[in-house]
Amino acid sequence: MMSVGRVTVLTNPMSGHGSASHAAERAAARFAKRGVDVVAIVGRDAEHARRLVEGALERDMDALVVVGGDGIISLALQVLAKTDIPLGIIPAGTGNDHAREFGIPRKDPEAAADVVVDGVTKTIDLGRIVGADGTNKWFGTVMAAGFDSLVTDRTNRMTWPHGRMRYNLAIVAELSKLRLLPFRLCLDGREMDIELTLAAFGNTKSYGGGMLICPDADPTDGKLDVTMVASASRTKLIRLFPTVFKGTHVHLDEVSTARAQTITVDCQASPKITAYADGEYICPLPVEVSAVPAALKILRPAGS
Repeated sequence: MMSVGRVTVLTNPMSGHGSASHAAERAAARFAKRGVDVVAIVGRDAEHARRLVEGALERDMDALVVVGGDGIISLALQVLAKTDIPLGIIPAGTGNDHAREFGIPRKDPEAAADVVVDGVTKTIDLGRIVGADGTNKWFGTVMAAGFDSLVTDRTNRMTWPHGRMRYNLAIVAELSKLRLLPFRLCLDGREMDIELTLAAFGNTKSYGGGMLICPDADPTDGKLDVTMVASASRTKLIRLFPTVFKGTHVHLDEVSTARAQTITVDCQASPKITAYADGEYICPLPVEVSAVPAALKILRPAGS
């Protein structure tokens, strides 16, 4: 337990299709009722938000509270990693996989604010990605590359339609081009050349709003769980998709798993395969991805 008297609240007003601002207001009202002082910050863009968080660390505060989804949490991790300031979360995004992992109420900003005030501080691992292009980023949930990153690339290039339908159309388009991709992995020094549809590297269990891609991942074991899917069959891949929400896909013949602390990931495919983590674009492969033990303090419900 820790005593929380003053927090900085970072809000992404675009999270949850604009619902984050309302969630921030509700959380701020609960903090005031609980006697907690709030300093609110809202960035004009990602770089401005990061500068605001860096400035906030120079002032006295008991926690940085992020209102939004996994994307704005990812931004906060770049500043909070390896510091003594704990992260509090008021979920207001579409995926909310960080909140899901740590048992934070996802549809009740007041209850999430109570977790900040009454919860316990837990020290967890973070993932770290170092790219050949100089990228050096932290992530909290899952890094993925392959079919799902190709879908996200295509979604980001599309201007129509809006919302979930654009992502669905991108899936259909990439399914029409489905193929095995030539990956080269090195897991704690063990090299392997393997053809895969996708590879996911989990510090925690889920990505994409509850898909348990790495169902046995533990953010306190100093390792990343690796899930590798190898199927060039559209039918099999479509049938596999629902099982990911239960985590039972790891028992299928076309899925293999591993666990390692440090992994190099490359793929000699065209177009270039990119890595995404916490739902955000990171960089093109190759990368080195690793688990960094005890890299973050996070506020979670007591007893969870």
